[in-house]
Amino acid sequence: MKKSLIMTLAATMSLALLAGCGASGTKEGAKGSTAPNSTNTGKPAEKIKLSLWHNYTGEDLRAKKMREYMEKFKKDHPNVELDIQGIPPDGYRARLKTVAAANEMPDLFVMQPGVLTKELVAGGLIQPVNELLDSKPEWKDGFMPGSFNDFTIDGKIYSAPMALSPTSILFYNKEIFNKYNVQPPKTWDDLMKLVETFKKNNLTPIALGNKAAWVAQSSILSSLADRVTGTEWFLKAVDQNGAKFTDPEFVQALTYLQQLGKAGAFQEGFNSIDNTQMEQMFAQGKSAMMIDGGWALPNLAANTSKEALANMAVTVLPSVPNGKGDPNSLSGVVGTGIGLSKKVAGAQKATAYELIYALSGPDAQKAILESNQLVSYKVDLDTTKVSSLFVEVYKLMGTVKRTPVYDGNLSSAGADVVNNGLQELLMGGKPEDIAKKIQDAQAKAVGK
Repeated sequence: MKKSLIMTLAATMSLALLAGCGASGTKEGAKGSTAPNSTNTGKPAEKIKLSLWHNYTGEDLRAKKMREYMEKFKKDHPNVELDIQGIPPDGYRARLKTVAAANEMPDLFVMQPGVLTKELVAGGLIQPVNELLDSKPEWKDGFMPGSFNDFTIDGKIYSAPMALSPTSILFYNKEIFNKYNVQPPKTWDDLMKLVETFKKNNLTPIALGNKAAWVAQSSILSSLADRVTGTEWFLKAVDQNGAKFTDPEFVQALTYLQQLGKAGAFQEGFNSIDNTQMEQMFAQGKSAMMIDGGWALPNLAANTSKEALANMAVTVLPSVPNGKGDPNSLSGVVGTGIGLSKKVAGAQKATAYELIYALSGPDAQKAILESNQLVSYKVDLDTTKVSSLFVEVYKLMGTVKRTPVYDGNLSSAGADVVNNGLQELLMGGKPEDIAKKIQDAQAKAVGK
């Protein structure tokens, strides 16, 4: 790869949210290829070495299931030397950024759809998996419409999604709401009145863990801003074609978010606790609400009592005055998939295909769903194997429209400025100033 491409990639990639899952393996390689161990010559099978990076380091049900299937693959393939590295989610993309800049990508790695996939393709660092998908048409056809869109560049598909991630679910505590005789908010005024009510009673209205900076962007702004601007405006602003982040409607979206901060909607120190601590705070009844993504579900299912889960309910963010977006919507993306390094070839590639299928094939998708993680695959849900809260979210997803997530569409440089800018905004920064920083970063990234 040309050095200029590597340096460009290094300059544009930055931290963002990742998510995903795994399952059982197969002995079958890609069409037209021969998987290792498929012939018995009487000689020891060739040792195949592969490296795999993932960010499933937690103790939630999904992370445990993912690691379980990785270990199963190792056990079922004694001729494969699989070097697995687990990296905590908040630092995962930074590690990818470093190795991408040096053109030293792992053989296989958890990869986010959208802008990250585009940048890795532009850098010549990954290869498509069309051959694998086409060799297993029943698997390929089992994905929901649009599942491959954000992994597709110029007609080539670079991964298969292992999850579906709404990012802006409004969780609320039914017991607390009943205690103060209030209802989930339908309008922005409703939400501000709830904030006032809970503050008066010395209760944190909305838990927020924005230490890693992406949370306010992915879970709050992506959906809130869409309520204000509409999706079409955002996509134009991303392309810098007919819209700018300095436009009044986006400044208004930032102003709404700051309004929450100034009203005391979030607990003190929200920029110093992480996403997991935020979820614990809500689960323990220390806040009335939480705005979080679908990734919270396996964590809550693993660490919260059935009684506490039954006391949680979900809805969407409220509408805003004169908003151009659909209020019955959730920002979200298809989940992460396994990326395959451009350098992997031959018998190593055939084995890599086996591993990708083991972690994202039909059996895997079912196991992921039963670990309380939504999937972009046609699987019937057995409600006896998941939490009551997951069932409620599952039903909600069937009634709402999905809108874009900011860091899934912005350039990495632009997303980084948004993340840092929202931390500044919630600490008192001027919306107009932050909007200009975002506009300048995105314009530079797309060459406008």
